[in-house]
Amino acid sequence: MSIKILIVDDSATVRQQVRLALQQAGFDIVEAVDGVDGIEKLSSHRDVRLVIADVNMPRMNGLEMVESIAKNPALNSVPIVMLTTEGNPDLVRRAKDAGAKGWIVKPFKAHLLVAAAQKLAA
Repeated sequence: MSIKILIVDDSATVRQQVRLALQQAGFDIVEAVDGVDGIEKLSSHRDVRLVIADVNMPRMNGLEMVESIAKNPALNSVPIVMLTTEGNPDLVRRAKDAGAKGWIVKPFKAHLLVAAAQKLAA
């Protein structure tokens, strides 16, 4: 059985790019379109081993999602990596304070994303 990763991004193009890179490395992928959907998918796919999330999304952004997951004992053991165009140090600090394990700036290099996934989802 392969390792399952949840991709949370409102851009279908970004989800596709991330999915292709991770599937080629042997990961199973679940996708969500925003933070609310991400929490629902994480709750219903209990075998997800890593979440990769955008910051800027409608309904609930990635930072709010990380903070919400951090408060939920049933979900907060799953590592989260932010994948975003944002490079603001305050946002990075907020995400890490809430429990995010990494911060990757778009456009991303597929091999670096795969390496992070292999390290964190193992």
